[in-house]
Amino acid sequence: MSEKSVDLVLEGGGVKGIALLGAVLVLADAGCRFQRIAGTSAGAIVAALVAAYQKEGKNLAELADVMRDVDYRRFADEPWPQRVTGVAGDALAAFVHGGSHGGDYLVEWLTPLLEGVGVRTFADLRCPDEGGSLQDHQKYSLVVHASDLSRRALVRLPWDYALYDLNADDQSVVDAVRASMAIPFYFRPVHVATRRGTCTWVDGGLLANFPITVFDRTDGAAPRWPTWGVKLSGRPVAGQDRPVRTVPGIAVNCLRTLTGDWNQYRLDSEGVGRRTMFVDTMNVSATDFGISRAEQEKLFENGRQAAREFLDVQSSARRLAG
Repeated sequence: MSEKSVDLVLEGGGVKGIALLGAVLVLADAGCRFQRIAGTSAGAIVAALVAAYQKEGKNLAELADVMRDVDYRRFADEPWPQRVTGVAGDALAAFVHGGSHGGDYLVEWLTPLLEGVGVRTFADLRCPDEGGSLQDHQKYSLVVHASDLSRRALVRLPWDYALYDLNADDQSVVDAVRASMAIPFYFRPVHVATRRGTCTWVDGGLLANFPITVFDRTDGAAPRWPTWGVKLSGRPVAGQDRPVRTVPGIAVNCLRTLTGDWNQYRLDSEGVGRRTMFVDTMNVSATDFGISRAEQEKLFENGRQAAREFLDVQSSARRLAG
C-alpha cells in the first residue's frame, strides 16, 4: 500500500474523543501518514497519542485498546465532601478553584503512555518540514490549542510558548494537553507564570474548537498534501429557532456557543466541508464521562464510518478528475 501524506485536525469534544480515534485508524489503514496533527481538548489528547506513537513507529491500532482501557469516570473525580454535597459542592469548587474537577486523572493516565514511546517534551516531536511555509518555531508534528483568558487570545502550543518567555522544546506535552481540555467551570484552569505575572489557560474550544486552517500555507504556494479534519458533529441542519430569554439560559447558551460549532455556517462556503469528516456522536455530551461501554463502542464505530464515507468521496473525486 502506498503511503499518503496528510495533515490532520481533530475537533474537541470531551468524552466523544474515542470517535476521533475510530476515524484516525481507518485513515491509517488506508495508508495515511500524518505529517502534522492539531487538536483541541479531546482532539489534543488523541492527536498527542497519534503523533507520539507514529514517531516511535508503533502500530496506531494499539491505541484502540488504550482508549478502551480508560476509566472515563475518573475524569470527573472529586473529593468525597464534594461528592456528598452534589451540585452545591460542584458549584462551590468551581467558585473557589475556577473548575469543579481537578483534571489530575488526565495527567496520571497520559504521562506514562507518552513517556513509554519516548515523548515527554515538545523537543521529542520536532519535525523538519522541508519545503513548507512554517517558521522554525512551528516545526513540530503536534499543535495543541488552548485559550488564554488573561490576554484574551488563542494559544497554539508549542508555537506560542516564546510569547510567555518559555522555551518550547522544554515544555511538557501533557501539560499542554491538560490546558487544552480545561472546559471552563468543569475543569480547573491552568496558570502559567510569565515575566509579567501569571496567565490563565483554559479549553481551546473557546476560540478554536476546530482549527482546520492551522496548517494552511501562508506563502501562496500550493499545498504539498491535503489537510483533513474530523468533526464531532453532523453537518448543520435546519431546525426550529427558539428565543433565549432568561439570564441562566443566556449564560448557559453563551458557554455552549463559545465551545460549540460557532463557525458552522462557513464550513461549505470556505471549502472546509470538502476536507472534513462529520461524525455522528449521538447527542452525547462532552462531559458525559459515565457513558456505557456500548456507547463508547458506538462512538468509535461512528468515527470509523465517517472516515470510510469520506475516503469513498475522495476516491470518487479522483476517478472523476482522472
